[in-house]
Amino acid sequence: MERHFELELEKLKKRILKMGNLVASQIHQTMVALINCDIEAAEDIIETDNAVDKLDVKIDKLCQRIFALTQPVATDLRLIMASLRMNNDLERMGDHAVNIAKRIEGLSDYKDIVVELKIDELAKSTDAIVRDVTTILNSKNIAFIKDIFEDSEVIKDKIQIISEQIIEQMTKKSDVVVVATNLMIILSEIERIAGYSLNIAESIFFLVEGRLVKHSKRFWDQDAKTEKNLPSEGNAKPEQNLPSEG
Repeated sequence: MERHFELELEKLKKRILKMGNLVASQIHQTMVALINCDIEAAEDIIETDNAVDKLDVKIDKLCQRIFALTQPVATDLRLIMASLRMNNDLERMGDHAVNIAKRIEGLSDYKDIVVELKIDELAKSTDAIVRDVTTILNSKNIAFIKDIFEDSEVIKDKIQIISEQIIEQMTKKSDVVVVATNLMIILSEIERIAGYSLNIAESIFFLVEGRLVKHSKRFWDQDAKTEKNLPSEGNAKPEQNLPSEG
């Protein structure tokens, strides 16, 4: 029975890594299609969403089976709970990538606006943060999690700047309202992808360190601050040993 349990946990680890790599590839293709306003590539992305959904269901069922057949504790319980949450976040990231792909056709005649607003740079930043968090998911090297948090802030700042530029153009040119609406929706989807990347970074930290850090800012500095009896930044001090992540 113990051997079977270990095999099931190993299968879970492999499936989460597969899900991460699959979604990272999907988002990469989406960002490239967005930069090039490539309608054909966008259609291919929409068709591949089914693979993400199928793997999502497999991971959920595997977690349910492990819970049903065993009584996981400590590190094993953390892995299962973290996997459930990460799986959900990755599936949602895939959905947002598909939503972006569906909007690309509306940009096909406005590639110059995409370049002018530097949405190509934003797309590259989004591709990079997803790629980086997937690398951390594979390596479990939490030393680089700080970069995910900082990169997500950069993406949010870029979105804010671009949004203001779009709104300004909409007030001046009535003929850009349709494309501007598409772009605003795309920006919203990109912001959500960055947000889910952040969630996954938190989940990986919990998986490795056993500390829940949801909604905590700059939690990577908190150990040092505790030693110096300094107040931590962000929300309340991260709770210890809570079986909630994923």
